[in-house]
Amino acid sequence: MTATAPTLIESTLQPNITLVLVTVGLVAAGTALALDRSLVRVLLGMVLIGNGIAVLYLVISGRAGRAPFVGEDPAAISDPLPQAMVLTAIVISLATIGFLLALSYRLWQISGTDDVPDDTEDAHIQRLALEDQTSSTYDPSEESTTTSDELAADDGSPRRP
Repeated sequence: MTATAPTLIESTLQPNITLVLVTVGLVAAGTALALDRSLVRVLLGMVLIGNGIAVLYLVISGRAGRAPFVGEDPAAISDPLPQAMVLTAIVISLATIGFLLALSYRLWQISGTDDVPDDTEDAHIQRLALEDQTSSTYDPSEESTTTSDELAADDGSPRRP
């Protein structure tokens, strides 16, 4: 081995700081958009997150400009796995974006808006939990004697088959 091989390996492990900052920016902006109530903004957030992940795979793939299988020195050969991972990330992003597009179009057809409405049942459960209302028959000190082979009768009492 030559003396330049370790420096070649060391230089491939140092990421491009510009691409790292682009990745952080894309994922941060995508996360901020994905947390909004508008499905169009959620859709745009997922696009940004998917592109950020693709750039992340580009960052971890090492130095650019080398063919994957050309060369005698193993340090000069680029790793083809990140290329396959970028293609997989693109396909997953495309499927997610297609699903969100269909979901937002259907919501717009039904309600005429792209805002996700409040779930009334969830708000009711949260209010009951804050008020700590439980059933009058519930006793937390009792252990359950119900087994999986028991069936409930019409009046709610357990019965054996």
